[in-house]
Amino acid sequence: MVTSVPRLVIAAPSSGSGKTTVATGLMAAFAARGLAVSPHKVGPDYIDPGYHALATGRVGRNLDAYLCGPELIGPLFLHGARGCDIAVVEGVMGLYDGAAGEGELASTAHVAKLLRAPVVLVVDASSQSRSVAALVHGFASWDPEVRVGGVILNKVASDRHELLLRDALDSAGVPVLGVLRRAAQVDTPSRHLGLVPVAERRGAAVEAVAAMAAQVTAGCDLEALAGLARSAGALSGAGWDAAEALVSSPPPPLPVPDPGGCAPRPPFRPEGPRPQTPDGLVVAVAGGEAFTFSYAEHSELLAAAGAEVVPFDPLRDEELPEGTRGLVIGGGFPEVYASELSANEPLRKAIGELALAGAPVAAECAGLLYLCRELDGLPMCGVLDAEARMSERLTLGYRDAVAVSDSVLAGAGTRMRGHEFHRTVVEPGSGTAPAWGMRAPERRVEGFVQRGVHASYLHTHWASAPGAARRFVERCRTS
Repeated sequence: MVTSVPRLVIAAPSSGSGKTTVATGLMAAFAARGLAVSPHKVGPDYIDPGYHALATGRVGRNLDAYLCGPELIGPLFLHGARGCDIAVVEGVMGLYDGAAGEGELASTAHVAKLLRAPVVLVVDASSQSRSVAALVHGFASWDPEVRVGGVILNKVASDRHELLLRDALDSAGVPVLGVLRRAAQVDTPSRHLGLVPVAERRGAAVEAVAAMAAQVTAGCDLEALAGLARSAGALSGAGWDAAEALVSSPPPPLPVPDPGGCAPRPPFRPEGPRPQTPDGLVVAVAGGEAFTFSYAEHSELLAAAGAEVVPFDPLRDEELPEGTRGLVIGGGFPEVYASELSANEPLRKAIGELALAGAPVAAECAGLLYLCRELDGLPMCGVLDAEARMSERLTLGYRDAVAVSDSVLAGAGTRMRGHEFHRTVVEPGSGTAPAWGMRAPERRVEGFVQRGVHASYLHTHWASAPGAARRFVERCRTS
């Protein structure tokens, strides 16, 4: 199958150049013209896709060649862009910055090549004039397989400054497709892990996205940008499908004995895919302001495996959804809402009882903190005999990991790639049955496996390992 979805990749020479403002504003501007816009983000970032979703009315999806593998970038893109008129892909860091020590892997340039998409370079021009031509020329010529089809100049000070920049770029051979002035109203607040998520800003986020759209509409040539998007090369292959992924994924390996005594219940081996329609098996998924980090494909895989995925808000709901057989608690900012989470004692007790009964619980990063005995001195769910606290040290980066203990997500010895991003510390860092052994960049064990609980700092993308969702749902049936 050959598909041609008009698409653009919005990149920059470095972080802080204005990619999010331009990408989000462009998505909203195209949507305001009546186009169905497919929003995407290169890399593991959870926050930017929230703004993209606000701009387009569609789920923001990630394209991460490290977590998912280069072979899934095209299928995942086509899955998200199905039925859309145009797609906008926001890059990560600088155009050629990828996974440390892995060359171009997972860089914006790498993803642009995999998508056969033209790149629009967003340049912070606030402290330069003629030098902008050398900068753009260098990025445009560095890799002949990356097609830089235009540049958008950001933070331009005045009409004269714009004239100097345009004159310089005449000789660079890359057209100027937009000029944006400084605009405080499009700034979005940040804190210890980046931008404040949409779910926490509500009305302010809506206003910010509207301001981005207005700025991009006024300062950019939308017709030229749409024309550049239509010049993207055709993609061969079909879009990713959760049900098909479950069929094609190998069955998880049989469990191995756990010397720590914390292995899950007896061995199981799912035989083929389960029904695609819910059969009354409820998997509760944490959401709300405190737990905003999740990949859409996770819920899609759980549903395809036969679960009824029901969201709940640990800040407000005092009970788990009726009939809950399994629990997924993803990433977010429980440290910001520690008092409120601690105050919701009925829900903390319900989660503790569910875990004690052996029900499958998958917790990533924020979920790990929530399951601890305490977070910054405040009582949490008490599922894990560990304490969590804020730290001055930022832990950030891709990880090459191997499952140390058999769990509801993976058999011991299963290799997966993940990502860590936090400013907290859990003590101890692992239980008697650790979740993961990190292979790179340093060797260590991390996380907890006990009864049906799998809790870890590691964020993973289940599209690369759909067997994890199938294994989790099967365990919900048998526990």
